[in-house]
Formats: sequence, structure tokens, C-alpha cells
Amino acid sequence: MDLYDVNAYSSDEKPRRPKVIRHRVNYFEEWNEWDFFCRFRPSKHTVETIVDDIQETISYPIQSVAGDFCGVHKSTASKTIKRVSAAIAALRPRYIFMPSTPEEIRECRQKFYNIARFPRCIGAIDCSHVKIQSPDGNDAEIFRNRKQIFSINVQTVADSDLRIRDIVARWPGSSHEAHIFRNSHLCTAFENGRFGDSLLVGDSGYPIKNYLITPLLQTRNEAENLFNESLIRTTNVVERSYGLWKRRFPALALGLRLKVQTTLNVIVASAVLHNIACDYHEQEPPLNQDQEQAINFINNIGHNEDVVAPRGPPNFTRLNLINNHFARL
Repeated sequence: MDLYDVNAYSSDEKPRRPKVIRHRVNYFEEWNEWDFFCRFRPSKHTVETIVDDIQETISYPIQSVAGDFCGVHKSTASKTIKRVSAAIAALRPRYIFMPSTPEEIRECRQKFYNIARFPRCIGAIDCSHVKIQSPDGNDAEIFRNRKQIFSINVQTVADSDLRIRDIVARWPGSSHEAHIFRNSHLCTAFENGRFGDSLLVGDSGYPIKNYLITPLLQTRNEAENLFNESLIRTTNVVERSYGLWKRRFPALALGLRLKVQTTLNVIVASAVLHNIACDYHEQEPPLNQDQEQAINFINNIGHNEDVVAPRGPPNFTRLNLINNHFARL
């Protein structure tokens, strides 16, 4: 039989359905800069930067599946989210880092001082919840926070420019912020003196340390009033950072419907994108009312954390700041 004899095929065989190649829109060309920014949150320039950074990590062009995943099967979209978010999250050391050189630390401290004259500060620390779907399984309930929604409790350190300098995105929503910090690499770094006499500032949900300064629960004089006022204004940058981060990526407040490991990668990836957007001075994307309400709700969850009562004698570092700095202002 001749290999190419068409009559050799059985008449009972069904012809194969021709493969349909769906046309996918190139949104870089289809939409102008503003429409692209409103829909996808990062600008075209930020997306191009990320594509350049991760194109060797993934095995296919991501531009063809960016955006709505129009014409792409759900399983393909899921695999794409998993791979691309992991690739972007892997850029974390390049875009999310604490100041390390003397020049970086000096600049960071000066910028914080310019806010409210709080000395030696290189970061404001707090935790914020990211809403997720129920992970199911035996451990699902540990992800339920005090507002009875499932979440990841994410610790970040923000600088005066609202950039995320450190992030811990692995703890379930029921975890207390003090516990998260105590088990973080950042805590170990400060305990080991990596940052010298530089300080973190935080709210009363954290224990007072020689390197982590929290407000006085009660003030007795003008110097203590000035200390608390300055500390609160300085710490506020981390709250503003959360607001900007979640306005750029409302899904962090509206809810991520992904597997837990993919969710953790998406959180870190969005923090990387947030920092790139800060570097490029991108404006805030517009939000609708539902998005605003969701962000306000999720950001207020951590504000009711139990206050960590001070134990033992007054903290020397805090006392020294009050007596030798704020008493002289």
C-alpha cells in the first residue's frame, strides 16, 4: 500500500476536527496607556520591566496570556498564574530588601526623621491581612482571623517612600503579629546587631525592644507626648503603604481564590510589583466603591490586636529617646 494513497484509509474513520487557533489580543497595542493601567494596575513600562526580568525563567512568552486570559482555558490560566507569580516572587531579593550599606542606612534614617523628627528609624513594621478562600483540610480553621474570614497575616516593613522593605507572607490569619515578628529573619538580624543602633517603629501589638520602639500606653509630660506623637506619625507610613499596595492590587482585599502556596507567591509578587511602581512613581489606580470598602475592612482587622503590656523596668532605649531627644525639642 502506498503511504500516500488516500484510498487506503477506512471509510469508517472520522476525520479529525481541525485545530482552532484562537486569536489573542495584544493589549499593549490594543489599549492606550491609561486604559491598560486601569485594567491591569501596573503600567506598560512596569510590565515590560517584569517581562525582561522573568523571560528566561518561564518557558513561553507571558504577553500572549496576559490580561483577562481571553480565549484561554481555566486550567491554562491557573498554570500561568502559578508559574508567573512564582517567577516574579523569585525577584524578591532584587526589589525587597532592608538598607544595608552605611550610605543606605543614613539616607533611610534621614528620610524618616524628616517626617516627624523621630531619630535612627529605618523602618515601620506592622501586619496586614490578605483575604483568601478556605484552604479546607484539617488546618483550615487556623487561617480564620478574628473577623471570621480566612486570611494570610502578612508582616511588612515600609520605608518613608511607602516601599516594602521586608515581607513575611506565610502565617495564617489567626497568628498574632508579635509571634510572626519573633519568628522572622528580620528579628534575628536585629537581635544580632546587623543594623547597629538603627530602630524599627511599631504599634502596641509588638513588645518593646531596644531596636523596636512602640508607643507609651500612658503619657505624663510634654516630652512623652511629643514622643508618642512623633512615633505614631512615623509608624503611619506602613499603614499608608498597605493602602497603596492594596489599591494597586485590590484582589489582596477582595480575596484570592488560589491554592495556599500560589497565594503566598502572588502576595510576594504583588509586593515586588508595588516596589517597582514606587520606583517609577506611578500614580494610584482608580477604584470602585466595592473595592474601597473591601480594602478599608481588611486593613482594619489588625488594628484590634491585643496590646503587649510592658514587663520589667522601663525600656532604656525608649527612655533615652524621651529624655535626650524629645525633651529638648
